[in-house]
Parts: sequence; C-alpha cells; structure tokens
Amino acid sequence: MAENLDLPIYNLKAVVQETGLKPDTLRAWERRYGLPEPQRTLSGHRLYTERDVATLRWLIARQDEGLTISRAVALWHELTRQGSDPLDRALAAPRRPDAARTSLQLETFEGKQSPLADLQRRWIDACLRFDERAAEQILNSAFALLPVEPVVLGLIRQALADIGDAWRQGSATAQQEHFASALAMRRLEALLVATPAPTRRERILVGCPPHELHTFAPLTLSLFLRRRGWDVLYLGADVPLHSLEATIDDTMPNVAVLTAQQLHTAASLLEMARLLESKGIALAYGGLIFNQFPDLRKIIPGHFLGESLDSAALAVEEILRTPHVRPSVRPMAAESVIALRRFREQRSAIESDVWRSVRENGFSPAGLAEMNAAFGRNLEAALELGLLHMHGASNAVGMPADQDGHSVLLPAGVPPDYLHAYAVAAQRRLDASARPLTHLLANLAGFPSGMDDAGGIKRKSKKLSRLTAIDHHRRA
Repeated sequence: MAENLDLPIYNLKAVVQETGLKPDTLRAWERRYGLPEPQRTLSGHRLYTERDVATLRWLIARQDEGLTISRAVALWHELTRQGSDPLDRALAAPRRPDAARTSLQLETFEGKQSPLADLQRRWIDACLRFDERAAEQILNSAFALLPVEPVVLGLIRQALADIGDAWRQGSATAQQEHFASALAMRRLEALLVATPAPTRRERILVGCPPHELHTFAPLTLSLFLRRRGWDVLYLGADVPLHSLEATIDDTMPNVAVLTAQQLHTAASLLEMARLLESKGIALAYGGLIFNQFPDLRKIIPGHFLGESLDSAALAVEEILRTPHVRPSVRPMAAESVIALRRFREQRSAIESDVWRSVRENGFSPAGLAEMNAAFGRNLEAALELGLLHMHGASNAVGMPADQDGHSVLLPAGVPPDYLHAYAVAAQRRLDASARPLTHLLANLAGFPSGMDDAGGIKRKSKKLSRLTAIDHHRRA
C-alpha cells in the first residue's frame, strides 16, 4: 500500500465520523486487542493513519458477517501470521450475514487457502477414516476461530454434501456418510442446547411433517434463530399430525417452520399447513422438494423461505414482522380430489394385481411389498398435491427429478417390468375419473402415446422379466 497511508493524520473525532464507531469502542478495542495502534501527539491525543481506518473498517465488515470482535481480531492475526495482509482485499462495503459463507470461508488470501477451507478438507478426511477424536478436534478449532454460522454453513454443510456426492459416485460408503452425519447432528444439537435464554418474546415452532426424517436444515435454522435471540421450540423429525393441534394450543407459537425434502412429506406438510391456517398461525416452509418443483409453492398456504438455508433465518424474521400477510394459493382442482379418492379405493386391488403378475418371475415378497408401499405413497402424494392436474397428462412424466436424474415419483431402482405391471393393473381397476393417473403410469411404463385401454396396454406390454431386480434393490 502507498506510504502516505501510514501518515498519522486523523484525530479521534475524524475516525468516529469515518467509521461510525463510538469513542469508547475505539478505546476498548485498542486496549483489549491492540487494534488499531494509533500514534500519540506530545499532549497525548491519538492520531490515526489511513491504514488504521482501513483496519477498523475491516473489523466492522467481519462483525457484519457475524463474527464477534474477538474472533475478528483472531482472524486478522491468523492471516498476518500466514504472511497475508488483510487490507490488500476489498473491505469497504459491509456484507449481510448470509453472504458470509461465500465471502469468508472458502476464499483464498494472497493465493493461500483460507483456514476454514483447510479445516473442511481435514474434517472430511477424518470422517472417512472414522477418526471421531480428530473430527471433533477439527470442529473445535473451527469454532474457536470463527462464529457458529459460518462454520455450520461453510464447513459442516458443505462437507456433508461432498461426502454425500462421494457416496453416490461410489467413492465413499454409506457407513462413512452416516458416521459424518451423526457427528454433525450431535454437534448441532449440543450447540442448540448451549444457546442462551431468548431475548425476544415471539415464539417460533420448528419441525418436520410426518415421515420426514431429514433434520439438518430445521435443526440448523433453529440454532441460528436462537442465536439471534428468538424463543424457538424445536420438535425434530416426523412430527405426528394428530398431536400438532394440541402442541399449538399449549405453546401458542407466532410462526411455525416446517421443512420437507420428499414428495410424500410435502403432502404431509400441506395437511399441517391447513391446520396451522385454521389456527391463525403463520407458516414458513422450505426444503429440497420445493426447490426441485417450484409449482408446489403455489398450493402451500404459507411463506416459502427461499432455496438457500443461508438466508432462511432472515426470511423468518421478515415473516414475524408481518405475520398477518398471507400469500395467495391455488385452490385444489375438484378432479384431483376425485382421482385421489378413486385411487385410494382401488390401491389395494391394483397392488394385488401387480403381485399376481410378477410373483412367478422371481420377485421377492418383501421387495415387492416395499416397492408397492413406496410407489403407491408417491402416487397418492402427487394426487393430493394436485400435480397431475396442474401439469396435465401429457406433461406428467416430466415431473421433477432428484439430483441423480431420477423422477421423484419412482422408488430408487424400480425395474421397468414392475412399471408395466402397475400400468396394466391401474388401467384395469380405475375408471375415467382417474384418467390423468392412468396416463402418467402409461408414460412411465413407456407405452405409446394415446394408449388408454387396458387391452391395448396388455398387447403392447413387454414380457415381465428381471427376476431379481427388486431383490438387488433391497440389498443395495
């Protein structure tokens, strides 16, 4: 930096005007942390350089990202110890807390990897080695250097995503993924317990709808909200619908936050949303399925939190400021209600027909029962959410896919022969009131467009084969 940046030209009043800090704060930082280090006139008055002012702005920017002043100073000293000058980077504009993950944790300083990025790599390595002690020590180091929010989002969440990708690609085992997830959840729960008493009176209820077991997002959001002073009641996974009303009456929340990652749990969330609406409780919701299929947001009577966990806490706070503003939703089509009722009436008969069609081909009873339960559950959810009538029969097969490209309707590893048998059985058992569903099944089974009658499907259906496909899926 230029030499004139080290000239002592600013008095205390000028620095207060430049930074917005109070004089007492400036003196406290200087006394406790040695930053900045102003020079003195002969009469003892402080004089600050342009570098001192830039240092103060850097510390303020780190506080805006969520760091305490002590941790901001620790980060400053860590960077200088590594040979980097923090003031060589753009520091002028403070950033919102939700921007911290991209601006702080994973960037490089003068071509060197940031401390958190290195800790993230080491934590992944420790988890893949099942080295619990090393993994815990690495997290301890991260939380000592940085505040909770950047570590959770920039280290733990990203590391779990990387390990999950490795598992899907075959370079990590399910046991390694489960081990890392268990360590992460245990740490989050400990942090949640350790949060101080709330300083704000509004209460927020956070949980998952029935059958939803993925709790990283709601647990993280509960932690962030508690750290911002809110009274948060965290209910965890698989909250029963039949007991939710009593919980609401007992706790009187101002806002309820629900998350769903799968199609059938989104249908359960819709049921909960209707109950909350009848009670006059504002709903905030989110989850992977709503990112994959944005049209679902049109039928949930609540506030969508956004596609990123980074800004979810801010979104909840905005809802608390305007709890009586309710987003408009699309009413459920009467055709969807009729088709759902008809499918529920005939589902057992359809599954019995499928059983008879494939049992001679070597499918195991346990595997077939599992497949029927998962597929039928997803079809009911699609009807309950109005997806088939929302898109029309011709577009039904184009419903959202997961990150591996699989339709959210189909259980993992479902064999084509099973889909053929299911389409035939549905055409036999369902009448015209369920036409969008039978069209969808015909499309999923790969039958020619416009083939609506059961006889036509039977004539075109391929011979059922793949004798051990479901067994293989079950073992996997």
